[in-house]
Amino acid sequence: MMHPGPRNAITDVGGLRVGNAGDDGLKSGVSVVLCDQPAVAAVQVLGGAPGTRETDLLAPHNTVQTVDAVVLSGGSAFGLDAASGVQAALREIGRGFPVGEMRIPIVPAAILFDLINGGDKDWGLYPPYRELGYKATRAAALDFTTGTAGAGTGALTAGLKGGLGTASMRLDSGITIGALVAVNALGSATIGTSRHFWASPFEEDAEFGGLGMPHPFPSDARDIRTKLRDGARETQNTTIAVIATDAVLTKSEAKRLAIAAHDGFSRALWPTHTPLDGDLVFALATGTSGKTVDLADFIDLGAVAASTMARAIARGVHDAAPAENDLLPAWASLR
Repeated sequence: MMHPGPRNAITDVGGLRVGNAGDDGLKSGVSVVLCDQPAVAAVQVLGGAPGTRETDLLAPHNTVQTVDAVVLSGGSAFGLDAASGVQAALREIGRGFPVGEMRIPIVPAAILFDLINGGDKDWGLYPPYRELGYKATRAAALDFTTGTAGAGTGALTAGLKGGLGTASMRLDSGITIGALVAVNALGSATIGTSRHFWASPFEEDAEFGGLGMPHPFPSDARDIRTKLRDGARETQNTTIAVIATDAVLTKSEAKRLAIAAHDGFSRALWPTHTPLDGDLVFALATGTSGKTVDLADFIDLGAVAASTMARAIARGVHDAAPAENDLLPAWASLR
């Protein structure tokens, strides 16, 4: 039977580590997925307001096949600087795409909007994200903090704090799927005004409360407008994520995996992929299992990518912790 990996984290995928860096006063931060060896990568953007760096090179028809790391950052467009800090850390250890005598670390990045969340953004001339990216890379490890950490430090959703979530699943084939997500959605991860998560049908071992689906089903479950963030924050959103596997995939197959993982957004958030979200999924294939997939296997792989992503989203909201100057409550404070 399928079951989560030993950490129930994206780092159950062989060849990956995660580093976080954040600033509680700033209420923002950076998360880095570091590839021990360059990994095949792709991306799929379905939100209407994305902020990205180096995503064009991930198209299947473009030359560079692998990446050294991917970055999820707060800070809106300012947060794209985080990738420069990650590049600096990787350059120190000689990582990167060889061009003559030079090596250029390949570090795609995506950002979420957390500039108006109660944090102090008076950072002076230059934003702090380059340094946060460097620190996150140097902190990369198999074990890492979720919830109010890294790119999820200042994340918000409709009515509740968001956060950094992760999950994994080992398929019967021996292939592992893992997800990492910074949940800062316009919509809600919970059903109506209840504490129950939309992702509850996929929950493993009470990983986000074990509440299951509500009964009776709340009458306000489909009431979109009351669950959206208030008008002052309707343009300040985005859920950004990484789906990863240890299977051997081509760049085109990684693209298909990123597309499938977006179904997890739809299973865990209501609504999602709006014109005011920049929803994005990076896909990484480390190939460390040595296993390739045929068409039938890929159907399973895509389905598990979606369910694992849904679980990671719920865990990001579930794991968020209260902090000073919060604009919204954490899920843990609900009764």
